[in-house]
Amino acid sequence: MAKVSIKPLGTRVVIEPHEAETKTASGIIIPDSAQEKQQKGKVIAAGKGKKDEEMEVKVGDVVLYGKYSGTEISIDGKEYLIMNQSDILAVI
Repeated sequence: MAKVSIKPLGTRVVIEPHEAETKTASGIIIPDSAQEKQQKGKVIAAGKGKKDEEMEVKVGDVVLYGKYSGTEISIDGKEYLIMNQSDILAVI
């Protein structure tokens, strides 16, 4: 698990997106220009929630989120997403 020096506030989470698929199931290599943005990742940091909204996800959960959800950030050369817990669709 990645150690990130960022602490999200409220109901926000930091997600490390999974790598995009580079090959199809039949073995065809997908070029970078045709790869789709990944919609699955691992929660690496979570806020404490709010009085009226507790956190349903925790560090280590693998989650699905909307295609255009979150804000992309780069820390130490690695890409992460910060998003509200409400943008997460499901825990896998």
